[in-house]
Amino acid sequence: MAALQSYLQVEGLTKSFGDLVLFENISLGISEGDRVGLIARNGSGKTTLLNIIAGKERYDEGSIVFRNDLRIDYLSQDPAFRPGETVEQVCGGNAEMVHILTKLKVTDLRQPVEQLSGGQRKRLALAKVLTDSPQFLMLDEPTNHLDLEMVEWLEDYLSHTKTTLLMVTHDRYFLDHVCNRIVELADKTLYTYKGNYAYYLEKRQERISAQNALVERANNLLRTELDWMRRQPQARGHKSRSRIEAFYELEERAKRRHEQQAVRLQMKSSYIGNKIFEAHHVSKTFPSRTPGEPEKIILNDYNYTFARYEKLGIIGSNGVGKSTYLKMLLGQVAPDSGHFDVGETVRFGYYSQEGLQFDESKKVIDIVRDIAEYVQMSDGSRLSATQFLQNFLFSPEKQYSFVYKLSGGERRRLYLCTILMRSPNFLILDEPTNDLDIVTLNVLEEYLQDFGGCVIVVSHDRYFMDKVVDHLLVFKGQGELQDYPGNYSDWREWKQLKEQEESERKSGTVAATPSSVKIKTPKAPKLSFKEKQEFAALEEELPRLEAQKAELEALMSSGTLSGPEIVEKGKLMQQIIDEIDEKEMRWLELSEKA
Repeated sequence: MAALQSYLQVEGLTKSFGDLVLFENISLGISEGDRVGLIARNGSGKTTLLNIIAGKERYDEGSIVFRNDLRIDYLSQDPAFRPGETVEQVCGGNAEMVHILTKLKVTDLRQPVEQLSGGQRKRLALAKVLTDSPQFLMLDEPTNHLDLEMVEWLEDYLSHTKTTLLMVTHDRYFLDHVCNRIVELADKTLYTYKGNYAYYLEKRQERISAQNALVERANNLLRTELDWMRRQPQARGHKSRSRIEAFYELEERAKRRHEQQAVRLQMKSSYIGNKIFEAHHVSKTFPSRTPGEPEKIILNDYNYTFARYEKLGIIGSNGVGKSTYLKMLLGQVAPDSGHFDVGETVRFGYYSQEGLQFDESKKVIDIVRDIAEYVQMSDGSRLSATQFLQNFLFSPEKQYSFVYKLSGGERRRLYLCTILMRSPNFLILDEPTNDLDIVTLNVLEEYLQDFGGCVIVVSHDRYFMDKVVDHLLVFKGQGELQDYPGNYSDWREWKQLKEQEESERKSGTVAATPSSVKIKTPKAPKLSFKEKQEFAALEEELPRLEAQKAELEALMSSGTLSGPEIVEKGKLMQQIIDEIDEKEMRWLELSEKA
């Protein structure tokens, strides 16, 4: 069996911007058949490293050697095309590229490239690099601007190609299914794991556990050395220079490890009542843009009652109206008929695809302080703006950087901070995972899992959706919606089973499937006379308790109570909250039988 050829050898590579060192003396080898996923925190230099390897940026030291005559292609985050080109001219008569563009929902070949959206241009560039027959392909965030159907198609395509890959992506299922090596850029160096993303998580945890033991020893040594340094200040000039340098090295190691620890965000959200929002006969249609094209139906006589603490995921192909749905709920787009009735206590926090705008001349810390000097946490404590930013992985040095120096992912992280710190009780997140690194995604996922309010998420990140949402609203196009009780993977499995069942029915391989047979199911037990009385009483008691709670909240925030009175009313408030929770659970049990 022939040995695999070396395609790329990077040795001793160093890159810095002024005093900022991105990576130092790193080495990386990629051989034929490798499928390498590059992971790093935003601002660590992932895109810069790809650009350097692709010959788009200069580097300080080291060497980059490709195999002679190797066919290389690169999908950048912001691909460029020649002025005046149409989609058809970019395709150059390549039938396979036209087929792939159809899969990626780019169908108007006569359209000038300048008129395409940023997402469409990225998809056009993706189709081009896939069909240029490269032997070695570099991809920077290839799943951005793809809907879930496209992501799964690309995942399957790359899984079956023989092309050697080096990619940056935050899509963890994509990394798991496509890659056979994971390379992590951290602490200005590279760590390599020979396996997929699941293997990387396992081995990285082993590495961190070993580091923790090492750091604990470093901390113990640091305490000893610190005591030694302080005991005899008059003799400092005579101390061993090597021992003093070792002390500072220990201090740096302990400090660096402390900065890497992500803190679980448990910020306080404002109170939210039982009524969240109700959609009453909402309809929305956009007229066709070209003759012969059907009008686009977003919603058609849509009715829905959103429950307290609900975490809803919205999925569907690009252009079916997911973002329009959110804007109608927020009152930014008017429905053609019907209306959304939003509860009085609802306080929205909206992360939009268009909202990423900051004053470039300001520092990161000033952006946050313009909103609040302190952030209230769920345990009653307060975090300063500086502490809050550290929890969201902005180092003290980065906080005093100007906004214009931030990477795209760091800007999105800052934008997310400005929304979360306002203590909303209903988060609406439209594609929040684009350009966020995996570490930030982990922090956001933990925050949303603990969030004491409501959440609606539009995202193409399957892993993120599986961890955060408890049911889905599937936009199928032309006003057809499906409400599915489960996360994305549950829905995908159900959908595949339905498609298989339908295929078998059409091919005649089965006479009748379980879903086509009518089975008499026993009727659910109805409420007894006593339960009916209890149910009616609960429907009267719950509004009364909510009113008592609202009165207490107003009284406690009025500033007229003394310290002991506030304590007394606080205890009463907790009793009422406990009683509401208990009665709501019983109401739900009885309502299922009613």
